[in-house]
Order: sequence, then structure tokens, then C-alpha cells
Amino acid sequence: MAKPNYSFAKRQRDLAKEQKKEEKAQRKQAEKAEALAGEDEAVEGETAEQQSEEKPAE
Repeated sequence: MAKPNYSFAKRQRDLAKEQKKEEKAQRKQAEKAEALAGEDEAVEGETAEQQSEEKPAE
């Protein structure tokens, strides 16, 4: 019977953990970028509303 290679199995587990960790970090970064983009759009929308309100008053 063949002897199990525990070192190889551990290395594979470690690589899988590292890959999952990187994917999670990328997902979080993408969500953060989307949130910032949403805030920018909201701010632009507010300034457009303020400008349109100011124009009729002139």
C-alpha cells in the first residue's frame, strides 16, 4: 500500500485557502468601488437638482 503524502495535501489546502482569500479581497474591493460610484452619482444628481432649482429663480 502507498504511503500518504501529507505534505502535498497540506500544500494543496494552503493554496486553496490563499486563493479563496484573494477572491474575497477582490470581491470586497469591487463592492467598495461600486459603493463609491453610487455615492458619486448621488452627489452629481443632487448638484444637478440644485442647479435646476437655481435657474428658474434667476
